[in-house]
Amino acid sequence: MTVLNEIEKLNNYLAAWDLSNPQFLEQTMTSRIYTVIHRNEKVILKLLSSSEADEQRGAFALRYFNGHGAVKLLRYDEGAQLMEYAVGDALVTLVERNEDENATRIIAQVIKQLHSVSQDAPYDGMVMLDCWFRTLLEKAAREKQAGITSIYTRGASLAERLLVDQQEIRALHGDIHHYNIRYSPRGWLAFDPKGVVGERTYDCANALCNPVIPELVHNETRLLKNATILADTLALELGRVLAFTYIYACLNASWWTQLSDREGAHDIVRWHLNVAKIIEPHIQKV
Repeated sequence: MTVLNEIEKLNNYLAAWDLSNPQFLEQTMTSRIYTVIHRNEKVILKLLSSSEADEQRGAFALRYFNGHGAVKLLRYDEGAQLMEYAVGDALVTLVERNEDENATRIIAQVIKQLHSVSQDAPYDGMVMLDCWFRTLLEKAAREKQAGITSIYTRGASLAERLLVDQQEIRALHGDIHHYNIRYSPRGWLAFDPKGVVGERTYDCANALCNPVIPELVHNETRLLKNATILADTLALELGRVLAFTYIYACLNASWWTQLSDREGAHDIVRWHLNVAKIIEPHIQKV
């Protein structure tokens, strides 16, 4: 989108949604983000790239959570989202202050709030967890056909067993980690959900692969301790928390092998495979 078209799009939403004082905040791969004033409050206006499916599912998830553990979605359509602004520090700042375990407990409480939402409404617009794992399953199938046994084939085999026997299915955030939770006047709130539906254990997985501090995430003792905190706080089986983290790490690596032309892709693949390799000896039969 050209600068002129971007300005025109911004102005159209300012007029249509009665917004004022736009201040550019950041550009992401999927959107251009501004703070704006709406009914005398500073909120977030996210202008989406065209045909941005992940962001559309994210809006459906925020609508489902309705402010429970997540920022409130105020308005949305196919081109933009207006939402509550969690203006405080990101949760990663606690880790940087040597409060890693406290940060993990906060993540658990945020997940608990997200999952407390009544599941009566249909999961319109969201994606089921078995579909979410398609990239890993397809990569493993290609490797099996080629006679290759790898961490991807082992991860896919475990994923298939977990996905056919899911427990306590919920609308999930799908991308809970230290950079997607910020402090606000209402407490710690998540944002940027993926809009996935499946076993609630899955929402622990990305948290255990973060933050991007190798001496923490790739430390076996730390990983097992934080997995235990999440399992105990959320009344989950530790074995399943580790299993879902393992298959998530394999999934994320398989995603980024397809994006090898992007800057940092190889590092991201190695990062997640390292996590999977740490967990693999602890995987029990599930």
